[in-house]
Amino acid sequence: MKTGIHAFSWGFKQAQELAKNLQIPCRKIDEHKFPDGETLVTVTPPAATAILYAELGHPDEKLFPLLLAADALRRGGAKRLVLVAPYLCYMRQDKAFKAGQDVSQQVIGKLFAGCFDRIVTVDAHLHRTPDIADVFPGIEAVNLSPAGLIADDLRRSGCSVDTVIVGPDGESEPFVAGLAKLLGFEHMVGKKIRRDDHSVEIKFPDPGVVKNRPAILADDIVSSGATIMVAAQAILAAGAKSVDVVVTHALFPDGLMKDFTRGGIHSVRSTDSVPHPTNSISLVPLLAPALYTECREGSR
Repeated sequence: MKTGIHAFSWGFKQAQELAKNLQIPCRKIDEHKFPDGETLVTVTPPAATAILYAELGHPDEKLFPLLLAADALRRGGAKRLVLVAPYLCYMRQDKAFKAGQDVSQQVIGKLFAGCFDRIVTVDAHLHRTPDIADVFPGIEAVNLSPAGLIADDLRRSGCSVDTVIVGPDGESEPFVAGLAKLLGFEHMVGKKIRRDDHSVEIKFPDPGVVKNRPAILADDIVSSGATIMVAAQAILAAGAKSVDVVVTHALFPDGLMKDFTRGGIHSVRSTDSVPHPTNSISLVPLLAPALYTECREGSR
């Protein structure tokens, strides 16, 4: 076998499902913590092409073990190293918004470009970066869209033909417009004023669009939950019949679901880019085709 998948305990279930689809082995990476907090990783002997699967929600506790695993796989004999990160962390800070701030997207880009030959991710937060290749200089990179999978999931749920797809802010416009087009639904997008990580204001230019109609709030990331809660309240105040949420990356704490329900949100669906109770959409049908060429005997 020329290709194999390696994954930590975090995200291992998803890695196994992907490996099963690709018909290649999946091996767990052992992660040992020394008493002082340092990490030691141990990998099984890799194939010539090693796929390292890592979901990077809550990234600070995962990034250094990931880099150590990349080193161990190279030392073990991997000639080609592919990072599959369904959620790619540190993409939102793509410029210094205030004096003295870092630009984390550039930091991660250079770091990963020095470790991997290819990056495969889903719906990366690239609102001011035209192409994901610009993030990772000198290596291959692909940013997959989950819109087709999400549209299929919504069709199976039996959503009404008069449903409106709603984006909470201008950054969600491409995602929302694309999803609405796939479904043949109308869409609208709000304008967000962010005061801090937990306080936002959202206004819709024509809130009457949702009056007496079901609405689906769609976004790439839900982190604190503040944006979704405020948007849902604005939509319901405008007369929407109901509000459901669909999101690519569910990064918010599980306990927020109770607040969402109390705030009038009927349901929340997410992809399994990050393990979460709201996961209902497997990314395997999206990720596997992007990796088929890695798995061909003698393709590299």
